[in-house]
Amino acid sequence: MASAPDTVTTPTHRIAVIFPGQGAQAVNMTAELAEIYPQIQDTFAEASKALGEDLWAICQNEEQLNQTQYTQPALLTASIAIWRILQDKLNKAPLYLAGHSLGEYSALCAAGVISLTDAVQLVHKRGKLMQEAVADIDTAMAAVLGLEDNRVETLCEQATEHVDGAVVGAANFNSPGQVVISGNAAGVTAVIDKVQNTGKKAIPLKVSVPSHCALMEPASQALAEELAAIKFDQANIPVIQNRHARIETSVQSIKQALTEQLSEPVLWSKTMQELADKQINILIECGSGNVLSNLAKRQTQPIASYPVDKPARMEKLMEVLS
Repeated sequence: MASAPDTVTTPTHRIAVIFPGQGAQAVNMTAELAEIYPQIQDTFAEASKALGEDLWAICQNEEQLNQTQYTQPALLTASIAIWRILQDKLNKAPLYLAGHSLGEYSALCAAGVISLTDAVQLVHKRGKLMQEAVADIDTAMAAVLGLEDNRVETLCEQATEHVDGAVVGAANFNSPGQVVISGNAAGVTAVIDKVQNTGKKAIPLKVSVPSHCALMEPASQALAEELAAIKFDQANIPVIQNRHARIETSVQSIKQALTEQLSEPVLWSKTMQELADKQINILIECGSGNVLSNLAKRQTQPIASYPVDKPARMEKLMEVLS
C-alpha cells in the first residue's frame, strides 16, 4: 500500500492588536509612514479639527508633545492612523484588542466604541484633569526591576504606613520582574531606597504626572462626569481592558473600567496572559515605538510581537502574515 503523501499545513495566525500608552511618544512619530500612506495625514487632520489644535505640528515640537494634555491626543491619533493602514492591509480583523493605559482609549476607538472626534477630545481633557490633580504636589514614578509583584506592593504599603506623608503604589504590572510605582516624591523615594537595599534596581522615570495611583482619584471622579456625557457603542472587536484584564461587555462597565483605570494599576502582564490563554500567536503593536513588543518578550508565555510604526516594520509584518 502506498504511503499517504506528506501534507504541508500553514500555521493559523491568531492576531491581537495592542496600542501603546504615554511614554511611547516621539518627535516625528509616523512621519515616515506619512510619506507613503495618506491615512496618516488624513487622520491627523480629522483629529486636529476635533481638538482645535494642530496635532501634526505638536508632534514636531518636543516641549509641547511631552505635555500630558497634548501627549495623549497625539499618541491616540498616531495609533488610529496606523490602525487605518492596518485595516486596509489585513485580510481579516484581529480577534482581540488591548491598550496600555492611554492606549486603551485607542483600542476602544479602533473597536468602534468611541469616535475619533470624541476620543481625541476626551483624552485631551483626561490629560488636563491629571495635571490639575497634582498641580501643587511633588510627584514621581519609577520602574522597579527584579522583584516579584507582591514584594513591590508590600514595599509600597510599608512606605505609605511608615514615611510621613508618603503616597505610593504599584501603577503598572508590565511584565514579570518589572513593576512601575507611582505617587508623591516622598513615597516613591522611600520605595526606591527599600528596593536598592534588596540589591535590585529602581529607575526614576521622566513623567509629568503620576498615573494610576491614589493621587489621581480627583481626576478619576471628574473623568467619570466626562465619560457620562459621551456616546459609547458596543465593540465590534473585543477589547481587554486594564482594570481587571478582562473584556467588559456593557457600555456602563466599559466606562466604569476607564474611570477606575486612572487611579488603579494597569494589569498588563495579566492582559498578556489572557491573550496567551486565548491562543493568540501574533501581536501587532499599533502606535509609536516598540515598548509593548519588548514587554511581550518578557512575559511568562511570550507572544511574537511586531511594531508597525515605520515602513520597514510594516513590510516585515506583511511578510510574516503572508
